Amino acid sequence: MPGPYGYPRTEAPPTDDAIGWITGRLPEDWFVGLQISIDRDEILIVGQLPEPALPEDATEIDKAAAEAGRIERFREPTRDHRIKLAQQIEHRYRRKCSWGATCGDTKELFTTLSAPVMSRLKQKDRLVLDTLVNAGVARSRSEALAWCVRLVGEHANEWLSDLRGAMESVDELRRKGPDL
Repeated sequence: MPGPYGYPRTEAPPTDDAIGWITGRLPEDWFVGLQISIDRDEILIVGQLPEPALPEDATEIDKAAAEAGRIERFREPTRDHRIKLAQQIEHRYRRKCSWGATCGDTKELFTTLSAPVMSRLKQKDRLVLDTLVNAGVARSRSEALAWCVRLVGEHANEWLSDLRGAMESVDELRRKGPDL
């Protein structure tokens, strides 16, 4: 099955060194913290920006506006550089590269991949999605399904974490095995 750039998924290079490689390519003055998330389709880079200095009596609205302003101040002048870095990352790892920033309690994702997922749902399952749409929880079945996946992810975090750890062990055993 092809990946986001038409390459077969089996040919996508490993990302074992991606966090280090990306961190080494980023300008040192961009972020005070960094979170890089990687899946088989996308590499998401979210940098933490320093919080703006505000007066003691600043309201929550002032704080949120200042944080949003700080993110926008970062976003515009770094756009061309981020695009060039994304092209290098996409070429090296054959995954879409997306960006975001956090500042205080404010988080903004600039570009992210929204991957279509095919699913065959029985009527009972479609009715659940339609109920979420009709109740205004989601605007569409696909958004309702994404909401359900996030909900399961939040409540099954420990189990999913254990499963990911087990998968990493399997990947390590495969790497140690003979080449075919």
